[in-house]
Amino acid sequence: QVPLVESGGGLVQPGESLTLSCTTSRIIFSLYIMGWYCQAPGKQRELVATITPGGRTNYADSVKGRFTISRDSAKNTVYLQMNSLKPEDTAVYYCNAGTVIDGARRDYWGQGTQVTVSS
Repeated sequence: QVPLVESGGGLVQPGESLTLSCTTSRIIFSLYIMGWYCQAPGKQRELVATITPGGRTNYADSVKGRFTISRDSAKNTVYLQMNSLKPEDTAVYYCNAGTVIDGARRDYWGQGTQVTVSS
């Protein structure tokens, strides 16, 4: 089992910021696309943002301009900087490492961290 260790969730007020971190092994970090997904109560897990080993990023439309995904190769860590948070951002956020090997999708998931945006 590949460890994806997350941290940084919490309770914030609307408009505030929060940064999530996810640390993994060097080989996973260097070869896999790293990303963040979220799952709100009663909803399916959905993409928030991804970043490739080369640094190319992709964002859900709902977070563009507010969230930034980045990676630190020295620490094998991916970050999600969340600004201007809204109540609808409330969810459990999961770190993901994904790739395709021999035509088959392979995913690893973190344990999830709760983000609650409420006044």
